[in-house]
Amino acid sequence: MFTGIIETIGTVQKIESELSNLHFYIESAISDELKVDQSVSHNGVCLTVVQLEPGIHKVTAIKETLEKSNLGMLKEGDAVNLERCTQIGGRLDGHIVQGHVDQTAICVAADPQDGSVLFTFEYEPGPKNLTVEKGSITVNGISLTVVNSERNSFSVAIIPFTLEHTNMKDLQVGQTVNLEFDIIGKYVTRIMELRG
Repeated sequence: MFTGIIETIGTVQKIESELSNLHFYIESAISDELKVDQSVSHNGVCLTVVQLEPGIHKVTAIKETLEKSNLGMLKEGDAVNLERCTQIGGRLDGHIVQGHVDQTAICVAADPQDGSVLFTFEYEPGPKNLTVEKGSITVNGISLTVVNSERNSFSVAIIPFTLEHTNMKDLQVGQTVNLEFDIIGKYVTRIMELRG
């Protein structure tokens, strides 16, 4: 489990393909602190550390993960948001994040505001994948608050600190991001389906 509070940004150093899998070698400030078999969120995708090198950790994404996320679009040199799993007894500063990407979305607008940037995303709506005004959404692993919730789009306002400390600072209109919808909303939707 994660919180959506990004710990650091990693850089893709190398990508290797093996059958339908991709192996990513990520250089980061926390790579030397990781252990093999540890879960780490990469742009919101929970991946297992499978190998360590000085300052670099290796993770593997399978075909299903590549199809449901933006990891298959990564190139060498790209920035990746990283978060280690939540420690029991620690503060839950963001919201409950599983690291299971539901789908991707496209950035359709990035509008500078007075002290923030308002990003708008469009996605293919589904019965369980929905947003609510002032609710939580995870974008590339970042816990954010929804504004302007629509049937197939939503916006989030990004403060300067979040821009500086995540890969949102590099996000351009037209690029793909990973979405994980709020787990509580998914459970409520499922309960309503069962009662309906």
